[in-house]
Amino acid sequence: MDVYRTDRIRNVVLLGHGGAGKTTLVEAMAYLSGMTNRLGRVEDGNTVSDYDKEEIKRGFSISTTVVPVVWDKIKVNVLDTPGYFDFVGETEEAVSAADAAIIVVSGKAGVQVGTQKAWKLCEKYKLPRMIFVTGMDIDDVSYRKVVEDLTELYGKKIAPLHFPIRENGKFVGYVNVVKQAGRHYIDKGKKEECPIPEHLNEYLEKYREILIESVAETSEEFMDRYFEGDEFSQTEISATLAMNVQEGSIVPVCMGAPVNLRGVSNLLDDICGYFPSPDKRSCNGIATKTNEIFEANYDFTKAKSAYIWKTIADPFLGKYSLVKICSGVVKSDDVLYNVDKQSDEKLNKLYVLEGSKPLEVSELHAGDIGAIAKLNDAKTGDSLATKAHPISYPKAVISTPYTYKRYKAKSKGDEDKIAQGLAKIMSEDLTVKSVNDSANRQTLIYGMGDQHLDIVCSKLLERYKVDVELSKPKVPFRETIRKNSDVEGKHKKQSGGHGQYGHVKMRFEPSGDLETPYIFEQVVVGGAVPKNYFPAVEKGLQESVQKGPLASYPVVGVKATLYDGSYHPVDSSEMAFKMATILAFKKGFMEASPVLLEPIVSMKVTVPDSYTGDVMGDLNKRRGRVLGMNPDHDGNTVIEADVPMLEIYGYSTDLRSMTGGSGEFSYEFARYEQAPSDIQEKEIAARANASEDEE
Repeated sequence: MDVYRTDRIRNVVLLGHGGAGKTTLVEAMAYLSGMTNRLGRVEDGNTVSDYDKEEIKRGFSISTTVVPVVWDKIKVNVLDTPGYFDFVGETEEAVSAADAAIIVVSGKAGVQVGTQKAWKLCEKYKLPRMIFVTGMDIDDVSYRKVVEDLTELYGKKIAPLHFPIRENGKFVGYVNVVKQAGRHYIDKGKKEECPIPEHLNEYLEKYREILIESVAETSEEFMDRYFEGDEFSQTEISATLAMNVQEGSIVPVCMGAPVNLRGVSNLLDDICGYFPSPDKRSCNGIATKTNEIFEANYDFTKAKSAYIWKTIADPFLGKYSLVKICSGVVKSDDVLYNVDKQSDEKLNKLYVLEGSKPLEVSELHAGDIGAIAKLNDAKTGDSLATKAHPISYPKAVISTPYTYKRYKAKSKGDEDKIAQGLAKIMSEDLTVKSVNDSANRQTLIYGMGDQHLDIVCSKLLERYKVDVELSKPKVPFRETIRKNSDVEGKHKKQSGGHGQYGHVKMRFEPSGDLETPYIFEQVVVGGAVPKNYFPAVEKGLQESVQKGPLASYPVVGVKATLYDGSYHPVDSSEMAFKMATILAFKKGFMEASPVLLEPIVSMKVTVPDSYTGDVMGDLNKRRGRVLGMNPDHDGNTVIEADVPMLEIYGYSTDLRSMTGGSGEFSYEFARYEQAPSDIQEKEIAARANASEDEE
């Protein structure tokens, strides 16, 4: 692969709802540019960007792929992202590395939730964008409807550049609104001039009016000319479009049918013509030596620096760190300094990835996207620079996973392999998290949804040959007491030689502090229990609170007072007093009106206003207490509620089906509260059965 200067690079991310046709569009771009000599199909599992076994098996994208397409001597790094919401982390990484976006909309399905989420992401990162409507070859697709819906959502920013020409219901060409000319498709996506059919003139007028209005809105001079009825020249329109697309104040709409290669060359022309090269975008880091802002701005004359925006840790491909060069020119034999890990990294070789195919390059200029193999310590989000000028770049904001399940190895002895496999998957995918919940003796895996967790398990089996079983996690209940009790515990054994003798009298009462397992006091008078046995009594308490007598959950909020007892000068030992305390605790706990406490989480659910009623009804069913509702600025309502943790299992799936995928939620642990009696009974019975099974 040739080396490209910064001004000849475009970094474009493809966004949109799952199934809108992003991967098919990339495939058409790769074929038309001559990168591939055959047109792959998602259904056949032979596309450039969906190369992972899981992607081929399931027929949709799971991770972001880079496909560099050369068009008109410009290198377009196309980032193909997954559209399904479970893989949003991949999309967020890609958006952080892109300089512009194409939002792909299915002509058949129209504007979907994924379209609106893509737009929000572009707004967040201030990305210039275009909209590409696919599936124009399908008979009943209405381009006009898509344009109307987009205009209704986003107003005058929306400017259609083309609209389709159909003959006998077939998509045969298009009208260019800027040039006011018709084009007819011929072989392999090529085109020739043709007259504009009579019946389309009203649409040309309508769309031209929308376009001219969008152009006029961009300056006062143009606005005055527009009101005076002055015509804008084609050159003026194109120049204004390019400037305003880069600013994000105009969003062009194009269309095509990538399966037939139609409309794709126009899109590539528009990417090269309207989208900015990286040096037109700002990029700032912190110079760690001086703590000053370093304006990298993809300037190739400045000191070398780069940002790792993604990691690939595939056992077949090896480990690749995908980098975007923020300044300077990085060469294959460079030694760069990892600012986050404070270590040197020797590069050895630089690559450009074509999907899964690494192509070696000698250097990468500022603004380009490439890959470095086998970096020792590097992780996603790390900054690379020179030791003389260390620069740290801000990390991409990645969504937090809230869906979790319990996992365990199907075969004993696979635990280490699973841990290693998961570590590699977590280095690739920052939305996967593994947590060891020692209090409940379970390991948990977190992801963005049920499908996401299934795919992680599938990858563990496929890549690392280990099989894991997912199940419903145990909720971390706690046990405490509500009343006081006064008991004694005696441990006495006589078995030849030394006997064992320990005897304690203890009071138990609620401490009022649910953060602390126990508070221990001793008020023993007159040496009934010698001081040197007090630590043994506390040890007995420490052991007892780990598994409560009620249902084997950890104990909190108990105050234990040792006030009397007795000892034997020969047979008493630390062990005997520890055992006596354990007996006393069990008895005292059960006599002091024991209860189960359940964890309560503070939850925020963000949903479009129209779904508020459904979501609130559902939260009530889950024993939730709605505390407040606040509108946000995007036509959504943020519902705040306290919900028992027991009730939120499976919530991500339910919320998606209730809101068509538009609802989002987050939660954090708030406190413990006494569980209702029916839940306590259920839990105690379940634990009793579980301990019988264990025996």
